[in-house]
Amino acid sequence: MKKKKFKIGSVEIGLDAPLFVMAGPCVIESKESCLDIANRLVGIGQKTNIGIIFKASFDKANRSSLHSFRGPGLQKGLEVLAEVRQKTNLPVMTDVHEPAQASIVSKVVDCLQVPAFLCRQTDLLCACGQTGKPVNIKKGQFLSPDEMKNAVEKIRACDNEKIILTERGTFFGYNRLVNDMTAINTMKEFGCPVVFDATHSTQLPGGLGNASAGRREMAPILAKAAIAAGANGLFIEVHTQPEKAKSDAASIMPIDWLEDLLKVCKEIFEVIHG
Repeated sequence: MKKKKFKIGSVEIGLDAPLFVMAGPCVIESKESCLDIANRLVGIGQKTNIGIIFKASFDKANRSSLHSFRGPGLQKGLEVLAEVRQKTNLPVMTDVHEPAQASIVSKVVDCLQVPAFLCRQTDLLCACGQTGKPVNIKKGQFLSPDEMKNAVEKIRACDNEKIILTERGTFFGYNRLVNDMTAINTMKEFGCPVVFDATHSTQLPGGLGNASAGRREMAPILAKAAIAAGANGLFIEVHTQPEKAKSDAASIMPIDWLEDLLKVCKEIFEVIHG
């Protein structure tokens, strides 16, 4: 297998590239909160010598309740992401939900993300692939890891090889996600680096009736297990006040945990990857 590399901003991505992390709040709550978190991430990246990509969503289209906070929307959200990028020099990533959004979002961000529930949407995948920007495809919990090869081929058909796959829970039980770490190696066989989503994987979907519950304390355990299983990177949603987060409050991780966790994960990564 030819191990291709590419960059998201200054962060090197690939099957044999160093450990990298996608981190940030689940949703853009305000410009001030995003800049606060992003500046904290810059410091953590410098202390751990790990490349960090800032992630935040301008719209959370898949919420349990109609009344849940969704975000500032496309225009205002992109303005915030552009300011985070400009003021911190972190590369930025956000979700794209509709094909028409892809070209607009690509003018601002360094990487486009396809949400798990949309990973089979051909028009969306192709629109993202056609931007030429790196695309992170989150694996739907309703798919086997082998089926993600079809999503990869849709992006490659657009002459775009800058593809990342994210494992975020293997299948549903009742209000429970189950993780199968062998999915990481299966998806790496497609020639794409694989990221493990440590915080969403602790969700208890719909567990609160009108919102998802979660067990954030399990995120560090899953992160370390995923790196030991061969993951190339981590996706970790973080917040300065998790209990007050406007999305995924039960699973989002306190940013204060991140530095120590990444130091341990880096040690594991270096053992596994030699």
